[in-house]
Amino acid sequence: MKVLIIDAQGGGLGKMLVQAVRAAFPDIYIIAVGTNTAATTSMMKAGSNGAATGENAAIVAARTADVIMGPVGMVIADALWGEVTPKMAAALGQSQAKKILIPFNQCDILVAGVPDLSAGALIKNAVELLRGLCEA
Repeated sequence: MKVLIIDAQGGGLGKMLVQAVRAAFPDIYIIAVGTNTAATTSMMKAGSNGAATGENAAIVAARTADVIMGPVGMVIADALWGEVTPKMAAALGQSQAKKILIPFNQCDILVAGVPDLSAGALIKNAVELLRGLCEA
């Protein structure tokens, strides 16, 4: 299974996701794509199998991913303070991959009905969703 982890800004969420997925599934293939080099570097250091940066990298990686994980803003054009381009959001949203979106209430995106959980609790839940996909 190939898991694509997307992140922006400093890559803190992506780093936590890579570490948690790697700990739960040591043999899974993780490709990390950052919207900038800081995010990419953070995820690479966390243990991804491969990494790339930018719009085209996200578009290409979305074609072959089985699962895409990242903040909910990754499928919304101009989200994450403009780091998610319209082409990137479209490619991620239209990908046939299953998507596990982390519902952070930030960057003017508020998700109704989602409690304000810590990043750790959100990551734990995302890994459990991935476990269900792996076992299916």
